[in-house]
Amino acid sequence: MLTSSRGRTRVVSLALVTVAVTGIFVGVLLAHPQTQPAAKAPGGIPAPPPAFDDMPFPADNPITAAKLELGRQLYFDKRLSADGTRACYSCHVCEKGLTDGLPTAIGALGKKLTRSSPTMWNVGYNKEFYWDGRSGTLEKQGLAAWSGGNMGADPNVIVANLNAIPGYRDQFQKVFNSDATPDAVVKAISTFERTIYCGTTRFDRSEQGDEKALNAAEKRGWEIFRGKGGCGTCHAGILFTDMLYHNAGIGMDLPTPDVGRKKVTSADADMGAFKTPTLRDISKSAPYFHDGSVATLEEAVAIMASGGKPNAFLDTKNLQNRMLTADEKKDVVAFLRSLDCECTLAEPKLP
Repeated sequence: MLTSSRGRTRVVSLALVTVAVTGIFVGVLLAHPQTQPAAKAPGGIPAPPPAFDDMPFPADNPITAAKLELGRQLYFDKRLSADGTRACYSCHVCEKGLTDGLPTAIGALGKKLTRSSPTMWNVGYNKEFYWDGRSGTLEKQGLAAWSGGNMGADPNVIVANLNAIPGYRDQFQKVFNSDATPDAVVKAISTFERTIYCGTTRFDRSEQGDEKALNAAEKRGWEIFRGKGGCGTCHAGILFTDMLYHNAGIGMDLPTPDVGRKKVTSADADMGAFKTPTLRDISKSAPYFHDGSVATLEEAVAIMASGGKPNAFLDTKNLQNRMLTADEKKDVVAFLRSLDCECTLAEPKLP
């Protein structure tokens, strides 16, 4: 419900069942091409949550426990950035819902970026990455963030430094049978990122039969979310996102608005369209939307429940004024708080 949808036709591997219509809560997992499913929790590898499909791992980057551990270290290591001040984790911290809590991200060397940091929860199930979906794999996204504004690094310089650290050099030899390379670094980090799961929230416990997991307001909010509120049309499935791109009118009143998905497709229909964000841990990840322009969850719900912000490209097919009362909006917000995730990410010992 925190983004809208100008529907784009896309081929998906599994059926999308709209919860707003059916009331059935079904997972929407878009499979990567040429992927292989991971086994459930082989030696030290986290298993997906109970209601989730197996995580799809690329055929050229299968998971191993050693690769996962190497990726965990690299994910937290600030030495990967240009100035040694930022790690991947710096923009995706536990207490901020695995975002950075800023309206728009700030990269290495103090570079101000134009969009907010999206959450990392369940990121491995995505098929496309960034708010505009310009990257087709997690590995490509990682390399772009590493060498671009987020980390500002020259990957070749960084891997030379990593290979001078015995603890890293030995791990790369064990995992990849070679010294560190930019490709190996992003493969290791992506492997770790594919194990960052959120699927055991109070809402999930309720769906699994725990009648006491949600209070009365949260239960009312869930009914409104998938019924009158129409939120489940775009925030669909176990991941609470249809993984499509939508114009909700956010930022479209600026003199030069962010064109969003149009920059990728060049299609006018994608003007100002951005990916539907997952709602898992949404209560912690303020401020909201791609530009961080909305400060509170209450305000974000109110905007979407009223049909978004008018503009020539607004997705009126999915966004309508749902005529929710003040109490109904409060119940929806209460329900969204039941999607809070327990984050246990912690920096490991680094070489």
